[in-house]
Amino acid sequence: MTPTPLVLVPGFWLGAWAWQEVADRLRADGHRVITVTLPGLEPDHPDRGSVTLADHVDAVVAAMESAGEPVVLAVHSGAGVPGYAATDRCPELVAHAVYVDSGPGTGALNPEFSLAQMPLPSWTELEEDGNSLEGLSPEHLARFRERAVPEPGGPVREAPTLTSPARRDVPTTVLCTSLTSEQIRAAIAEGWAWIGGLAELRDIRYVDLPTGHWPMWSRPAEVAELLGRIADNPA
Repeated sequence: MTPTPLVLVPGFWLGAWAWQEVADRLRADGHRVITVTLPGLEPDHPDRGSVTLADHVDAVVAAMESAGEPVVLAVHSGAGVPGYAATDRCPELVAHAVYVDSGPGTGALNPEFSLAQMPLPSWTELEEDGNSLEGLSPEHLARFRERAVPEPGGPVREAPTLTSPARRDVPTTVLCTSLTSEQIRAAIAEGWAWIGGLAELRDIRYVDLPTGHWPMWSRPAEVAELLGRIADNPA
């Protein structure tokens, strides 16, 4: 049986390059992989202030449609918002959704953010905001800083539009890295927007992989192995 194609979407400040090591491992194992750079995350984008959350959702949907069949959709960090909205819009295109240190976002990540774009903060600021750098080498951090692109402000402050009840039946895995599955389950009741969909999804599996917020760099072999296993059996 041919494995299900995978669509990999990175989080804030990142392009498709962020998934390269995981994608290379998956392709070496015979998987078809599509990596995505969301609008405004191109280094030469002329006007990040004009980019909207709807643009990000459109890009995720377009990547899924390009596969020509239902996909395993893996989204990292802030991409959980457009990822869940894309799953809502086209649930028939998602054989399995994977949230990588992320969650199915149901609200704006920062509704008070008013700037045109959000540059990559300092390492201290990232960690104070709950983004663990565990497992990242100096080389990882240098590459991250060198290649990071300011996040467009629209997707930071805008909330997704969710209308299809069918999204609740999409098989879903949450890869818990900087927070444990126990912590995520406890947080669901607190109503955090970035994991809001976990209160409504009907088929959720949790996988713990203790590391930092960027497991595609700190634990690429384990991330690739999990995604490959899901692609082989997405139901």
